[in-house]
Amino acid sequence: MNLGAHMSIAGGIPRALERGKAVDCSVVQIFLKNQVQWRGKPLLPEEIREFKRLQQETGIGTVFAHATYLINLAVPTEKEWKRAVDAFTDELERAEALGLPFVVIHPGSHKGSGLEAGIAKVAAALDELCRRTKGYRIKVLLENTAGAGNTVGARFEELQAILERVRIPDRIGVCLDTCHLFAAGYDIRSREGYETVMAECERTVGAKRVLAFHLNDAKKGLGSGLDRHQHIGQGEIGLTAFRCLLNDSRFAHLPMALETPKEPEPEADLKNLATLRKLARSK
Repeated sequence: MNLGAHMSIAGGIPRALERGKAVDCSVVQIFLKNQVQWRGKPLLPEEIREFKRLQQETGIGTVFAHATYLINLAVPTEKEWKRAVDAFTDELERAEALGLPFVVIHPGSHKGSGLEAGIAKVAAALDELCRRTKGYRIKVLLENTAGAGNTVGARFEELQAILERVRIPDRIGVCLDTCHLFAAGYDIRSREGYETVMAECERTVGAKRVLAFHLNDAKKGLGSGLDRHQHIGQGEIGLTAFRCLLNDSRFAHLPMALETPKEPEPEADLKNLATLRKLARSK
């Protein structure tokens, strides 16, 4: 089972691996720099070496990144769009230097320009990013969104539309967030509901394009549009959906990371991971 959590990079990116090891993660998600700043200090060669050494030492098999929240690839204004593409290029370069497999990003908000315009902007951004990083191994994973406001990517069809437009589809995949699915109106609370939703995912995005998961229960109800994460089994989704997912052979090999509340730390991560492992054993 490839289970883990998002870990802080306070004190330097390598420290996230130590924190992950302390709660028995086999998967760690990180930010590549401060998540609410456009610029970050350059990655130093010694930091990269230490990161790779610690990954081998800790035995954490998969480390992937989440993009800075400021980056909006769907924004309509050209100046802001170019700034977003420049910032994400920097993050992809950092991830490539660290040897990460992919960076997860929210497609963004069309800011009132319309869904079709937003989808076109995201696809154009991904094409430009692939051009700038030609020859890189790093992939970009589009994360489904909760559906509030003018966000792009709350529906499978929206993600499908982006994937169908990009010129190098092999560099682009999807990360599914369980809380966002539920908040966007996908009812995964029962086995039947889970199977129906994943069948829709298969018909549109394609299960093979899903390369990672964020495992989060939801504080708010079905279709709320609100991105409010809760501890596993303590929210509106409940345990059945997670049991189904963890025992779904289509996704069994994929990295799955918690983004649940950290308080109290590290007990919260330990408890949530223990709950998930128990569910994986109770088919």
